[in-house]
Amino acid sequence: MRTDSRASVRTGLDLARADGFSFLKGRRVGLLSHAPAVDAGLNSALGILTRAIGDQLKVVFTPEHGYFGYAQDLEPVALGADEGGRGPRWVSLYGNCFDSLTPRGEDLKEIDTLVVDLVDIGSRYYTFQASMLYAMQGAFAHGVQVIVLDRPNPLNGTALEGPMLEEGTESFVGPYPIPTRHGLTLAELAILYKEELELEGALEVIPCQGWRRGLFLDETTVPWVMPSPNMPTLETALVYPGQCLLEGTNLSEGRGTTRPFEIFGAPWLEADRLADELNEHGLPGVTFRPVTFRPTFQKYQGKICHGAQMHVIDRAQFRPVTTGVAVLDLARKQGGDHFAWRTETYEFVSDRPAIDLLFGSDRERLALTRGEGWREISQAWEEEVADFRLQRKGYLLYEE
Repeated sequence: MRTDSRASVRTGLDLARADGFSFLKGRRVGLLSHAPAVDAGLNSALGILTRAIGDQLKVVFTPEHGYFGYAQDLEPVALGADEGGRGPRWVSLYGNCFDSLTPRGEDLKEIDTLVVDLVDIGSRYYTFQASMLYAMQGAFAHGVQVIVLDRPNPLNGTALEGPMLEEGTESFVGPYPIPTRHGLTLAELAILYKEELELEGALEVIPCQGWRRGLFLDETTVPWVMPSPNMPTLETALVYPGQCLLEGTNLSEGRGTTRPFEIFGAPWLEADRLADELNEHGLPGVTFRPVTFRPTFQKYQGKICHGAQMHVIDRAQFRPVTTGVAVLDLARKQGGDHFAWRTETYEFVSDRPAIDLLFGSDRERLALTRGEGWREISQAWEEEVADFRLQRKGYLLYEE
C-alpha cells in the first residue's frame, strides 16, 4: 500500500476549531479573512467561525481581491460591500484610496477581538501581510485584541532572498523593511511588526502544529487554495517573488494567460533570442522556453506577445528574485526604447515609480538603467539577507 509521505500539519484554524474557539467566549468578534482560508476539510474560516460563535461575529473585513477573490489586482472593492448577505457586516479593506486599507474606528467600535486568518505566499509585496499590519495598528489604537491563526509559508521558511526595503520607502507593497522573500509566516510577521514598530496592544498567535521551516506547502497535508485571481498554483507562487517585478514595467507578467507570472513578454521582444539568452546565463534551478501568447486582459489585451515561459526544474536551487532581475536586465536590453518603467499610480502612490516600491528603493532601477548586470545587482543583497536572518531569529515559531 502506498503511504502519504507528506508532513501532517494542522493550521491555526484547525487547532482553533478543535478547541471550539473557547478563547472567544463572550467576545465581540471581527474576522479579517477570505474564502481561501480553509481548514483541512476545505471548510472556510468564516463558515467555521459563524457556526461556532453565531452572532458574536459582528464584522467581516476583507483584503485586496475581496472575500471571494474575484477582483483583479488594483481593482477597488467598495467599502461596506455586503458580499455575504445576512449576518455580520462586511467591510472591504481595499477601496479607492490609501485610507481604505485600515479599519475605520466606527467598524472597530463594534468589536473587542479581531481574528486574522489570511493565506499568504511569503513575498513582501503580496499585500495580505500589509493588510494584517494595518489592521493590527488600527485595532490596537482602539483597544481591540488581535489573534492570528497561523498557516505555513508555502515557499518554506528557510530560503530568504532579495533586497531589503529602505526606511522611508514604505507602501502597501512594502510596509516594513524585510527582504522580498522573507521566509516568515503571518504570525511570525505579526510578532516582528509588533516588537520592531513598538506597537502597544494585545497580540495572540495560534501557531501551526507539525510544520517545519524547510517544508514547501505541497510537502504538507495543508491544501492549496488559490489566494488571488492570478495565483492559481504553488508553482505560480514560487516564481512570484521575482516576476511580480514586471508589474513595474511595460512587460506583460502573463496576466490574461493560464500561466500568470510564469509566462512573460511583450509585442516587441524576440522570443527565441530572449529564451536563449536567459538560458545561456545559467540561472540556478530554472530553464526558459520561447513562447508567443495573447493576453485576454490587462497589458497588451488581445495583442500578440513574444517572450518566454520559465520552468522551475529544481526549486531548492531556484532563486526567484535573482531570476526576475535577470529577466528585467535582458528584456530591457533587447527592448531598447520600447522598454519602459511604469509611471502610472501604483497601489495609491503616484510620486515614485512602481518598480521602486517593489524593489524597496531606487537602487536596482538605477543600476539596471546604468547597464549593470543581474549578478552584480543580486550580490548586493547577500549581506542584507544575512543580517535579516539574524534579526528575525527572535520571532521564529518553528524549527527547521
